[in-house]
Amino acid sequence: MVNALDQVPADFLFALGTLRQARCRSELHLEEIPAPSRLAPFAVALGAEVIAPGDAAGAVHGPAAAGLEPASGSDDAELATGRFILLHDPDGSAVWDGEFRVVTYIRAQLEAEMGNDEMLGSVAWTWLVEALDNHAAPYRSAGGTATRVLSESFGTLSDRPNSIDIELRASWTPASPDITSHLEAWSDMVCTFAGLPPLPDGVTPLPHRRREQS
Repeated sequence: MVNALDQVPADFLFALGTLRQARCRSELHLEEIPAPSRLAPFAVALGAEVIAPGDAAGAVHGPAAAGLEPASGSDDAELATGRFILLHDPDGSAVWDGEFRVVTYIRAQLEAEMGNDEMLGSVAWTWLVEALDNHAAPYRSAGGTATRVLSESFGTLSDRPNSIDIELRASWTPASPDITSHLEAWSDMVCTFAGLPPLPDGVTPLPHRRREQS
């Protein structure tokens, strides 16, 4: 973010104010992070993570419920992480079809055996579209990529189970500088990726098979 507020366009200042008004899910830990400086003249970025305490991890259902490894030295488990970036170009952009652009990234770990499920990518995109619709967040020119990442361990780490991460990179153009509903929708999206109950009405659940306990 720029230092001199008198150089910041009024529309961008308004958008920043609407971000502060967003009421995000309490499970989401949200904080400002350094914004990219080359994508637009003005930008703000937020980082998010959903952490399940060790004694609560068993209550979580959904794609991230199984195969989670607590962080080193901690009983907590990271269920999902994400970034929310708001870009602004006062001169507008033909590529964006507007003066603002929301760019997001979400990652969550799934069960390894789900890696061959062809529905993963399409369901992840459905989560985004339905979250925006459920929050009545007007947008246009949306696009994105869903990626499945397989992690296999070998040698001294061979006892670690294989894991699958689902990553969604997406962007869209908000219809106005009011970004409140867009951040709230994205907050729900991150929590949905984390498999936190309850799922918002209308959101499609990802097919999930809980790993049997040994």
